[in-house]
Order: sequence, then C-alpha cells, then structure tokens
Amino acid sequence: MGKSQKNHSWHYGIIGAGPVGCIVAAFLTRGGHTVTLCDIVPELVDPARERGIIIEGAERLEQKIPRTCNQIEELIAAGPDAIFVCVKAQALPLISSALGDLYKEGIYIVSWQNGIDTEYELAKVLGKTPVMRAVVNWGCGLLGPAHVTMPFHHPPHYIQELDPASIDAAVHIARDLTASGLTTEHTDRIVPMVWRKTVMNASMNPVCAATGLTMAQAMGDPMTFGVVDALLKECLAVARGNEIFLGWDYYQYAVEYLKSAGNHKPSMLMDIEASRRTEINYINGKFVEYGTRAGVQTPYNNTMRSLIKGIEFRLETRR
Repeated sequence: MGKSQKNHSWHYGIIGAGPVGCIVAAFLTRGGHTVTLCDIVPELVDPARERGIIIEGAERLEQKIPRTCNQIEELIAAGPDAIFVCVKAQALPLISSALGDLYKEGIYIVSWQNGIDTEYELAKVLGKTPVMRAVVNWGCGLLGPAHVTMPFHHPPHYIQELDPASIDAAVHIARDLTASGLTTEHTDRIVPMVWRKTVMNASMNPVCAATGLTMAQAMGDPMTFGVVDALLKECLAVARGNEIFLGWDYYQYAVEYLKSAGNHKPSMLMDIEASRRTEINYINGKFVEYGTRAGVQTPYNNTMRSLIKGIEFRLETRR
C-alpha cells in the first residue's frame, strides 16, 4: 500500500451516481479534489458532467463533475487513490466481483452503504487491507439524474479501516472529507456505530416501505408506532445477544431521533416506489441472522423481511 504517505491531492473514484454518490462527488470536487464518478447508466452520470450535480435541502450545492465513466475498468484506469462504493447494498456482490477482476494494489475501497457487514462483501474478494467502512448521518433521495434532496445532515460521519495497516489512509480520507464540507472522524468503534444506525433503519424503513407512510406519519400513528417500537426493542435484544454495546440510553435516543425525522421517505420506501429491490437483506435480514447466532427470537424482523420480499416479488412479476 503506502499511498497515504504520498504528498499529493488524492484522486477519488465513486461507484454509483445515486444520491449518496452524487453528494460525495459534489463535495469532494468542490473541495478541490479530482473525482471520477462512475455509473453503468449513462443517463445518471451525463447530467453530472454536463449540467452539474444539484443538491437541495439541508445543504445547497451545484457542482459539475468533469470526469465521468460507465465502466469500472475505466474508473480503475483513471488511477484513483481511493474508491467510494456508493451503490445499494444489494448490488455489492456484483460490484465486488467486478472489482476483484480489475483491482490494482494501492487503491483503497470504502464501503458506504446502509446495513450490516457490507464491508465484508468487499473484503471477501479484495482482502481486508484495502477495505474501509464509513457511516453517514444524513437523509437523501434522488429527485432526478444528478439532482439530490438532502432532508437532514447531522455530522460528523465516521470511517474505519478493517486492517490496522491502513489507518493512515483512513485518517487521510476523513481529513479530505472534512475539508470538503462533509465532517468525518476516524474511529475505532465503527461496528457499534453501524449497528446504532441500522437498528433505526430496521425499525422504521420496512414499516414505511410496507405502508407507504413517511417517517413522521409512521411515528405519529399509534398502530404503526407500535410496530416500530417492537422492532426497535427486538433489534436491541439482538445487539445485546451479540455483545454489541449501543449505549445505556440508546433506546430513548433512537425514539427521539426517529420522531424528529419529519416527513422524510426512507430509502426503502423510495426503492419500492421505484420498483427496485431493497436493502432488506442487509438490514432486517441481518438482525434475523445475528439473532439466530445468539439464540434470540426475531419474529418482527423476520415478518418484515418476508413482507418486503413479497412486495419485491410482486413488483418483479409486473415488469
């Protein structure tokens, strides 16, 4: 490795021109970095280059991305120092396979998805040394190609390397993101941070996806709030069963956080509305998996996973 020792402005690659990829690309480019935005769908990346990415909401920014491409092979050939993988979690096995065929030693790979254990999908193919995990604290959605809504932004964000040998690179990336306006801290506690976020996603996202309600509507209705609350408590039991400490006051924190989210549509609901597959396997599916491992029953998570998979199946049969 050793790229973290190089004294130059890093070139960042981004796979995925969805809302997360567009936000990272726009901020890093504004921060003075060379950025190459890659997506297999030309209609998603061309506007980023020609018109520029538009971000509105908690942050407002318009930024052209001069370098775009449609193939991972082109992205690797561009010579990035690090690549942010910003695709949906369900696309990770495909992206990991492609990276495994084309990867060049010295490039760091950052997993930036919702859900648990996404970084290990990449590490299975690339090994732990180049792989990092990041957690972001913002809400976002795609209004159109290269046009992002960002309802809330609650920094800092966090990043950690899987292999201690890559700590300098992780610190470097955190520093570059912070200087570009996305305040990010290096941490050695990324696992509980991932779980703290995923517990809330598992409690709220499938309820909204199944009902079509926004977060504020789901929290405001006593019946749906009862399901959210049951999921939250079940996820906490799974965390305790696996000795993952989320904090003594996490339950109250999570309830208050979810109540303050407003009329935001979580990404799982937006995926269903767009007839796309969801990240359910990496969110509620992981609580079922970790519950089984620890001997903790997970009827609410299992039910929500089954319901969302059923909705996905119905949508696929309509195509």
